[in-house]
Amino acid sequence: MSDYHIPVMLDESISSLVLNPSGTYIDATFGGGGHTAGILSRLNDGGRVIAFDRDAEALANAPRDNRLALVHNNFRYVENYWEWLRRSDKGADGILADLGVSSHQFDTAERGFSFRFEDAPLDMRMNGKGSRTAADYVNNCTETELEKVLRVYGEVDGAKRMAGLIVAARPVRTTGDLSAAIAPMLPANAAHKVLAKVYQALRIEVNGEMRSLEKFLEGAAATLAPGGRLVVITYHSLEDRMVKHFIRESGCLRAVGKITLPSEEEIAVNTRARSAKMRVAEKTEGTVWQR
Repeated sequence: MSDYHIPVMLDESISSLVLNPSGTYIDATFGGGGHTAGILSRLNDGGRVIAFDRDAEALANAPRDNRLALVHNNFRYVENYWEWLRRSDKGADGILADLGVSSHQFDTAERGFSFRFEDAPLDMRMNGKGSRTAADYVNNCTETELEKVLRVYGEVDGAKRMAGLIVAARPVRTTGDLSAAIAPMLPANAAHKVLAKVYQALRIEVNGEMRSLEKFLEGAAATLAPGGRLVVITYHSLEDRMVKHFIRESGCLRAVGKITLPSEEEIAVNTRARSAKMRVAEKTEGTVWQR
């Protein structure tokens, strides 16, 4: 298991995903490679994995395996790359996406994903090379735009007041600057909960995460073969609602089983798994995804 990132619900997700050991599978979020390794362990020499990640640091940890193809790009382009890399016309046998930020990204101060580092640059770019950082956004957006992002993506109470505090504190260049700006709204006994919501909201906005997820789900529905499985692990209510509604309304997917949560034992070992939810769907026979 990689120290870069601990895969969440590894056994549960791989068991739900891999039904054909000779099949072709897509790991849409390579991260530390734990889920990819789990898929490869279930495949024979005829199987194949296509793994996506927009972060070059993540792909640098990939194992050497002739059954593995790497794509350095956003998972929203899954359908495009399938057309390029596919080995059969029937579609992918399974697609997995773990939507969490990797432990490495959280634990690397200069990536700016965590409020634990007071003097880190307010970056939050998933690929490290995007044109706009979180600092760029915070310092140039309108107060109304910032309020909406905090309210919709972070579900922050008092989003209007908080947006005003941040705008009044500009320029906001570091994680410490941001935390100091909203300090009047941080409860003494639960400051980390509010900060987590704020950082989540800015990260989603900077990386266009909800739009990417929407495009990924559409691409996955188009790419899956009949009987192929879609496994998605989410970490907050916005993601989970989008996945749930897409499965229900797609016209070509059916939910498999009930929502799966991490065990208490897993949470004790990896606290970042505590908010995870896993949904599984299967592409139904005789159906075609229609946008």
